[in-house]
Amino acid sequence: MERIAVLSDVHGNMTAFDAVLRDIDARGIDTVLNLGDVAGKGPRGSAAVARSRERCAVTVRGNWDDFLPHPDTVRDEALTWWYEELTADDHAWLMSLPLVHHVELSGRRIRLFHASARSVHVRVHFHHTVEEFDGMFATTELTGDGPAPTMVGYGDVHDAYIETWQGRTLFNVGSVGNPLDEPTASYVVLEGEPGADTAAPFSLQVVRVPYDVEAEIAVARDLRMPQREPYAIELRTAVYRGLHAERGLTAPDV
Repeated sequence: MERIAVLSDVHGNMTAFDAVLRDIDARGIDTVLNLGDVAGKGPRGSAAVARSRERCAVTVRGNWDDFLPHPDTVRDEALTWWYEELTADDHAWLMSLPLVHHVELSGRRIRLFHASARSVHVRVHFHHTVEEFDGMFATTELTGDGPAPTMVGYGDVHDAYIETWQGRTLFNVGSVGNPLDEPTASYVVLEGEPGADTAAPFSLQVVRVPYDVEAEIAVARDLRMPQREPYAIELRTAVYRGLHAERGLTAPDV
């Protein structure tokens, strides 16, 4: 049996990233796959890039990885800060990342990408239509040719879940650095037998890893990162920043 850790959406949160990697190491898992959005939103994007290059066997491109280092991106104060926090080598590496990766375990062809089969910028939420579910398994320019997958894993929405319908399983690994379902980091462990058929055992486990949220917020404050108040609220509450005002959520201490 082989075990693979699949994570996503680190977003420059090194406190959470290192906590997740320690948990992966404690489980004796050697292979780590990263589904993108390594930098942006959090204060240490360049360190997150370095750690992903060091520890992840494959990193696929997320929407932030796609637009943040691109020279034509229009940048406000925060985007400029996150862009300049990265090195030129970081920019080149992020733009070079593949869009999709495939794994085969216990007779299951598992497609892994950041957001959807259409684009890194097309989002499929937990509450989705049948057409959106089917679209995740479609053959597109992004996915390339090959056998149709029986499982699809992705990140992007920061909301871990597993859905099986008509023999196909769609799962979201959640977010390491910016979870929006509960304020603990998440990742997925896949376990199965390479080269075997579906008679071999297979498992998919969602793992939640608590980490020192206040220590991460302190880093953002000390570095004077823009948008650190919505960042702090998201890390503390797992409530998306677009909802903070209507819910009266503030973080005046950052």
